[in-house]
Amino acid sequence: MRNLNYHERPILAFWETTRSCLLSCAHCRAEAMADPLPGELSTDEGKAFIHSLTEFGKPYPVLILTGGDVLMRKDAMELVAYARSLDLPVAMSPSVTPNLTVERMQAMKSHGVRMVSISLDGAKAETHEAIRGVPNHFEQTLQAMRQLVELGFHIQVNTAIMRDNVHELPAIAEILKDIGVATWEVFFLVHVGRGQNSRELNPVECEDVSHFLYDASAYDLTVRTVEGPFFRRIVKWRERDGLNTHVDPERVATTYHLGPLYKTLAGELIERLGSTDAAPKAQTSQTRDGKGIVFVSYDGTVYPAGFLPLPLGSIRNTSLATIYRENPVLRQIRNAEFTGHCGDCDMKDLCGGSRARAYAHSGDPLAEDPACAYRFKG
Repeated sequence: MRNLNYHERPILAFWETTRSCLLSCAHCRAEAMADPLPGELSTDEGKAFIHSLTEFGKPYPVLILTGGDVLMRKDAMELVAYARSLDLPVAMSPSVTPNLTVERMQAMKSHGVRMVSISLDGAKAETHEAIRGVPNHFEQTLQAMRQLVELGFHIQVNTAIMRDNVHELPAIAEILKDIGVATWEVFFLVHVGRGQNSRELNPVECEDVSHFLYDASAYDLTVRTVEGPFFRRIVKWRERDGLNTHVDPERVATTYHLGPLYKTLAGELIERLGSTDAAPKAQTSQTRDGKGIVFVSYDGTVYPAGFLPLPLGSIRNTSLATIYRENPVLRQIRNAEFTGHCGDCDMKDLCGGSRARAYAHSGDPLAEDPACAYRFKG
């Protein structure tokens, strides 16, 4: 996938199939609610959109059906079946609610879904449930994870990082390891939707967490980040400097001038999982919001990404391929035409900063990412 021309095609096409969801998550980008909003794409419109993805040519983008809760749509399996009939790869991101039954899981698998992502935002019930807004949801989530693993799905667990749960990251890593989760995708919070009321990490803390995540990826856990592209710089540095296996956290902290949060997290990770000399599985690619990634909302409006609420057009009157390839803002993002520190940075193509966070803080999707601690000196 590294050789794909991201100017011509995305690797991931997210479709927010509905805003409807039974949860009330504190950081919800979509500000999801129990009932679907007016204007939601119909089944026929959804199928027309799915078919339009073939315009990108092979290899087709991975269609990720998300929400809200995708399982709130009665036609969810019909849409999956249609996508698979076109040979489109499909992943699903359901919420852990009474809708996510074993029968639904089996239906997903029988329709050709191999990858499922669910969210775990704390290592303790009180933390996870304070964020998710539903009592007893922590145990329900762990049970859903175990069931999905037993059924043979490739499981991705999503964790949104904020001040309220950052110190539980080592314990979350232990939970994922024990259950047999394949991939950990960590979201660096952006102030959009209900997430405006959550507490973002500062740049030093983001740097510390990124190094911790690199360490965690050495425990047979593929780790990647969302709205934290500075993680790619960390991966490059650690590999360049040979600090990638069986490394003393004190040495890492001294080499990269890290703060106390890294040493706390890294030390606890070793206490919980022991030392390892395995090769890290930190996943990186030169994608960013609008480059290799595109997002279609419940009503067909196209955005660079789910956390970047900058409308680019609608699939109801323009094909996604045309919007993706021709929109001037997306072209600027893909060409790394950034301002501020991101524009001057020697890592601007590998990283490029979070375009969503830049937009949330400045109203400009090409501005610098305020969460990045790196300042290139030239």
